[in-house]
Amino acid sequence: MKLYDAVVIGGGPAGMTAALYLLRAGVKTAMLEKLSPGGQVLMTSEIENYPGFPSGLQGWELADKFASHLENYPLERINDEVREIELGTGIHTITVGEEKVQAKSIVLATGSRYRKLGIPGEERLLGKGVSYCALCDGNFFRDRDVAVIGGGNSALEEALYLARLVNKIYLIHRREDFRGLVCYQDKCFKHEKIEVMRSTVVEEIVGANEVESLALHNVVTDERSQLMIDGAFIFVGFEPIMDFVPDAVAKDRNGIITDVEMRTNIPGVFAAGDIRSKLCRQVASAVGDGATAATAAFSYLQHSGL
Repeated sequence: MKLYDAVVIGGGPAGMTAALYLLRAGVKTAMLEKLSPGGQVLMTSEIENYPGFPSGLQGWELADKFASHLENYPLERINDEVREIELGTGIHTITVGEEKVQAKSIVLATGSRYRKLGIPGEERLLGKGVSYCALCDGNFFRDRDVAVIGGGNSALEEALYLARLVNKIYLIHRREDFRGLVCYQDKCFKHEKIEVMRSTVVEEIVGANEVESLALHNVVTDERSQLMIDGAFIFVGFEPIMDFVPDAVAKDRNGIITDVEMRTNIPGVFAAGDIRSKLCRQVASAVGDGATAATAAFSYLQHSGL
């Protein structure tokens, strides 16, 4: 069983930054990632708010830049899913795929996944008109009518991306006011292809073998209606990926609880990025979290005597 000074779980911006800082400090490091490095960034069509790129760049481009920065360092990679973490006194054991590795310190950076509406038809019609990724599936709906459900940055950004492809977008939000940045709101509200439906809840996604319509409820007028569409793109927030994290690690419904140095309540265990319980979930904040977690992990290794 291999023993590492540090194991980073997750290969998104937070995980890759943490690995970079640990490797540059001379720490023997492994990264565990079941998919390609990049995380949610790979499913982002365009990033306009990452410092240093005033013209913006594609999500995959930024992910590639992060990954290439690690190529000159002795990072050991294991491409499989983490199933369990057994916390120990000083040494922790991680089950990844069918093997086990040990770590003196762990950085949890598995990010988040799309939150579901939990309404009838959503699961049944997934992949048959229901999607959580405009970049992945938008081209299937070229010149057709779709709905985008949500009111945050993700919903607004994805609506603007889809507007390049589809015939018409119904932007449906359960509240009157949107939570996304004003710059995105202005673009959506002025776009000729986007029709905004406020204070409206989707109660059911209807269709036999594919999406045919949405059952809607206006919470202000109490009116119920049927909206004929070909696809439903759902962006109602994220939930942290922490199924494998032991109960002993303090967490709430929004993620793992840390201090400002990314330390959890378990010595030697740190968390960074969207897996944390926090307000800002952006690439820039994930990078900052990763750098902070790695610095705290390095300090822990130096002073723990392991």
